[in-house]
Amino acid sequence: MAEQAEFPIKLNFGSCELNKIVTKLNTCSEPRKRYEYLLFLAKRLPSLPSQSLNAAIKVKGCISQVYVLGELKDGKLFWRGFSDALITKGMLALLIIGLDNLSPSEVLAIDPGFIPATGLNNSLTPSRVNGFMNIFLNMQAQANSFI
Repeated sequence: MAEQAEFPIKLNFGSCELNKIVTKLNTCSEPRKRYEYLLFLAKRLPSLPSQSLNAAIKVKGCISQVYVLGELKDGKLFWRGFSDALITKGMLALLIIGLDNLSPSEVLAIDPGFIPATGLNNSLTPSRVNGFMNIFLNMQAQANSFI
C-alpha cells in the first residue's frame, strides 16, 4: 500500500526499478526537476575503470562518449558504465539502475515505451533522446549476446 502512495501511476515496462524511476520522472511537472533527477542519478553512478573503456563497449550514435558493460553472474546481468557528459551519465545511470539484476531475456523484454513515458523527450534535445535509445539498444544487444 505504501508503494502505491509513493508511485501512484501504474506502469509496467518489465522491471520494478525501471517502473519506479519512470513513475518518478513522469510525475515531475517541471522539466528542470527531471534534469535535477538525472544529475542526481549521474552522481551516484560508480565509475568504470579507464582500462575498461574500449570500442567493444562503446555506445555508437551518441554525441558524448558513452560506455556500458554488462556482466553475467548467476544468470543475472550487472551493469557498469561511463559517460563524459553529465546529463548522458544520468540517462546511463537510469538505465543501469532499471536494468540491473535482470536476466538477459528480461532485459530483452523491456518495453522501450518507457523512454517517452519518462517525459524526458519533452525536456531533452532530440539528439539526447536518440542517444538514450542507443544506450538502451546497446544494453539489449549485450543481453542478447548472453542468450
